[in-house]
Amino acid sequence: MIPLRFPGTLLLAGVLGLAGCTHFQQAPLYQLDSGDIHVPATEQGIAVLLGPIAVADYLQREALLQRQADGSLTVADDASWAGSLAADIDQQLLRQLASRLDSQRLVLAPTTAGFVPQVRLGLAITRLDSGPQRPAVLEAQWRLAGGDGKLLDGRLVRLEEAHSGTIVDQVRAQSLLLQQLVEQLAIAIETHGTPVPPIAAPAPVRKPAPVKPVPPAPPRIPVVEPMRDESEVFRF
Repeated sequence: MIPLRFPGTLLLAGVLGLAGCTHFQQAPLYQLDSGDIHVPATEQGIAVLLGPIAVADYLQREALLQRQADGSLTVADDASWAGSLAADIDQQLLRQLASRLDSQRLVLAPTTAGFVPQVRLGLAITRLDSGPQRPAVLEAQWRLAGGDGKLLDGRLVRLEEAHSGTIVDQVRAQSLLLQQLVEQLAIAIETHGTPVPPIAAPAPVRKPAPVKPVPPAPPRIPVVEPMRDESEVFRF
């Protein structure tokens, strides 16, 4: 009886092992796409302090959330982010802005010693998600200040991008939204962060010194000289 039951035991173990492998199969991991960017070759360009960057709590995780038709959020069963989405957003903003501004002088807050920013960019992202039947949506607020902390500009932003419904296309749509946000931020920095130098006032025109009139020379009075009498008088 034992030899007859042994193959069945092996078959059952194989089925359970296959089911276990299927159950624990690793789901695909995704990251936001930075698009066509380049690393600035030199350390020239405007100095930007990027941050603080606040990201909504529900985005600070590895789970890839899906926005449902009723507005609720559910965790995708067959996909997740490759690490914290919030950390990925920070790095994407830094690299894309550096490329767009062609500047190596971008630092994430808090600033490092010796770094003197020309502008300070604060950002809060309150929404970045999509769903099988919902478009990708990004909602944010940004504030741009000068190096002295004086407010230069600020905006409330809402962006939408359609997609086909697949996870791959949803990630593409969310990546495009972040790239559009970076474009807005770069334009604001270029507009307000590099003030036009004041036009130098023209040098005052010096008026020529008034010419003092030269008084006319007094008329020359001829000197009367005694006439010499050439006659001589002889006396005896």
